[in-house]
Amino acid sequence: MGYVYWRTNVRYLLILLSIWFAVSYGAGILFAEQLDAIVFFGFPLGFWFAQQGSIYVFVVLIFVYVRLMNRLDAKHGVAED
Repeated sequence: MGYVYWRTNVRYLLILLSIWFAVSYGAGILFAEQLDAIVFFGFPLGFWFAQQGSIYVFVVLIFVYVRLMNRLDAKHGVAED
């Protein structure tokens, strides 16, 4: 298990947290004015990302992480039943 397992785990974390950062900070703060030109469910898209979108993305990323880690655990023989 060792080094390869943890290196892969940290790589998954960095990628997923980078996605969350890009969505929450980028879409919610940096590009909010440009995204506000688009209306989503009656609200400006920049506002929606700042208020709800980043939370939804975070929840989806949790499920993605669980799936990736279950696959990684099975690959390295440490999967739970």
